[in-house]
Amino acid sequence: MVQYSKTHLDASFAALSDATRRGVLEQLGRADASITDLAEKFHMTLTGMKKHVGVLEQAGLVTTRKVGRVRTCKLGLRRLEEETAWMESYRRLWDARFDELDKVVEELKRKEEVDGTTQGK
Repeated sequence: MVQYSKTHLDASFAALSDATRRGVLEQLGRADASITDLAEKFHMTLTGMKKHVGVLEQAGLVTTRKVGRVRTCKLGLRRLEEETAWMESYRRLWDARFDELDKVVEELKRKEEVDGTTQGK
């Protein structure tokens, strides 16, 4: 299996585990925004939003820039490629397992039909 940077994965999944942070990413996908604007949109205090943005920033998902008294946020450069690859490897694993389970179920159905036909005669 491919080796992934646990630090990146842990930081990304921790950041994405919170609905507010996912919402912030969605919002920043539409347009850059100040922390004040984000706090208002999510009905939070500035301190609370700063903490959320800090988690996203540590994960590399958001960057901030301060001009005067305004800190503007925008999507970071990370594209979640490692995270996508990690999830894809598990999706393939589970697909294979479910395919095998489907085969077992189909075989049991065939046996049941044959046994039912034989007993009915």
